Amino acid sequence: MYLKNKTVKDMYKICVIEGDGIGREVVPATVNVLKATGVDFEFVHAEAGDEVFEKTGVALPEETINTAKECDAVLFGAAGETAADVIVKLRKILNTYANVRPVKAYKGINCLKDNIDYVIVRENTEGLYKGIEAEITDGVYTATRVITREACEKIFKFAFEMAKDRKKQGKEGKVTCTHKANVLKLSDGAFKSIFYEVAKNYPEIKTNDFYIDAMNMYAVLRPETFDVVVTSNLFGDILSDGAAGTVGGLGMAPSANIGDEYGLFEPVHGSAPDIAGKGIANPTATILTGVLMLRYLGENKAADRVEKALEEVLENKLTTPDLGGTLTTFEMAEEVAKRV
Repeated sequence: MYLKNKTVKDMYKICVIEGDGIGREVVPATVNVLKATGVDFEFVHAEAGDEVFEKTGVALPEETINTAKECDAVLFGAAGETAADVIVKLRKILNTYANVRPVKAYKGINCLKDNIDYVIVRENTEGLYKGIEAEITDGVYTATRVITREACEKIFKFAFEMAKDRKKQGKEGKVTCTHKANVLKLSDGAFKSIFYEVAKNYPEIKTNDFYIDAMNMYAVLRPETFDVVVTSNLFGDILSDGAAGTVGGLGMAPSANIGDEYGLFEPVHGSAPDIAGKGIANPTATILTGVLMLRYLGENKAADRVEKALEEVLENKLTTPDLGGTLTTFEMAEEVAKRV
């Protein structure tokens, strides 16, 4: 999977932010799996989230930001009520403009279809998530949606490069753009037209586009027909959560935030306070997020070993209760680590 060309190093410095809720369980479990790969890591722990905010009044301390910038990658768990001030802010600070969310069916998991394997690439810096809101008069509120040519060109190039890489691995080599250009004629009209401009530089890659509402339907009816799907910020957030439901839920959904300088890796699920501390949180999404981080670092052989080990564990139901097993979070991760 194309994330970014990285120079393989003798040792990698990883900023580890467990955050809130089940982040404090699934991240340490994943760190143990990463240690089993034999890749030389230095894990530097940093704090962010609700508990830090309660103690200090700051959800994302400056020290944590500096640590993140000094490391080769960031492995993040989950944020609770302070998510907008932690993970959304950290994405912006690190300028990780591409949010990568694989949607893949694994044996042993109750999936809609067994041949689902595509990637949603979401523009990560613009759209409504810019947070430009105002109360223009009493009882009237506005939110400004920002779309720029520069950001569009960057995210489309990223998506096409990923499709090129996947084609080398035997995938179709296709990019689907999803938008709402029939209603948002100016902003999404530009999004769609710039997509096809960039596509001219990749004649070997197939292209098509769908309105976001239709795309939501097709993600359920024919998910096996997609390879790389590229879309804007809010649409990508909603679409990818729905797509996760076709392959077993958010507990199976990893993600990567990639920029020109930094890589920030986080499972899609939140802090899940209802099960936090019970030792039953499914670590799969975070382990798969670790796989994405390994690929970003250029450690593809180690990434392959972890993914294969996880596949064996899932197929043999050596899992947490939500996946039909009886193991705890750490016991499931240990089964993966043993196989790595």
